[in-house]
Amino acid sequence: MPEAATAPAARATIGDSEFDRDTALTRRAPGVYDIDLSAGWTIISAVNGGYLLAVLGRALADALPHADPFTISAHYLTASQPGPAVVRTDVVRTGRTLSSGQASLFQYDAEGREVERIRVLASYGDLDTLPDDVRTTARPPAIPPLEHCFGPEDGPAPVDGSSAITERLMLKLDPSTLGWALGQPSGKGEMRAWFGLKDGRDPDPLSLLLAVDALPPTAFELGLKGWVPTVELTVHVRCRPAPGPLRVSITTRNLAGGFLEEDAEVWDSADRLVAQSRQLARVRLG
Repeated sequence: MPEAATAPAARATIGDSEFDRDTALTRRAPGVYDIDLSAGWTIISAVNGGYLLAVLGRALADALPHADPFTISAHYLTASQPGPAVVRTDVVRTGRTLSSGQASLFQYDAEGREVERIRVLASYGDLDTLPDDVRTTARPPAIPPLEHCFGPEDGPAPVDGSSAITERLMLKLDPSTLGWALGQPSGKGEMRAWFGLKDGRDPDPLSLLLAVDALPPTAFELGLKGWVPTVELTVHVRCRPAPGPLRVSITTRNLAGGFLEEDAEVWDSADRLVAQSRQLARVRLG
């Protein structure tokens, strides 16, 4: 008998996907949350900064009277590792349209001492109440159709160490920003890609916090290799994204003193600029 056809996997929905499960927190007390940071969102040797920002963003959404991050700034103090963590939040101010809060994520070192990994300050509101007027000179990035772009599965081999996060993402990079993978970096400090979650979950404001920090670093196209740890990352969420894949464009214009900036834009399937970010990252020279 012929082998039965395999049914296509069902698309995950917002609230019921691996991303939602791995960013879910347990409220221990008012403003205090426990979480087990998943090893599924690691790259090389550390937990991805965008995933961590989404964890803190979810805690603040629970602690504040408004649910949507409008602006969130994070300072990454020490590298986070998979395993138990505690998030503590503090409500700074509540208003009719905006509420502000801060949050920190802690883990324990080998001697059992508490170590702060990340500290965040954010303002939250309701994206659905924003007016729909748009006055902008920004334009979506020119990226080839998704089927003409390339993902980690198309490469010869993964990077050294863990690349678990790539197994959870739909990431297709613009071929013009892939010179580094062929040993021919362009020197332009640009990275562009189609982005989504592998299980098909549509984007929402929290997943935008992951999207801005999920592409390979622009340092690769500058001819540098190795880990590029984030020092500070600020994200502005501009509107609720439409269903479908996102387009992410990241640029670096200045590398100096062992640090570079990355400016990111995230566009949705309706050609709207849904998120912007800037981060300062450290690079290894030589």
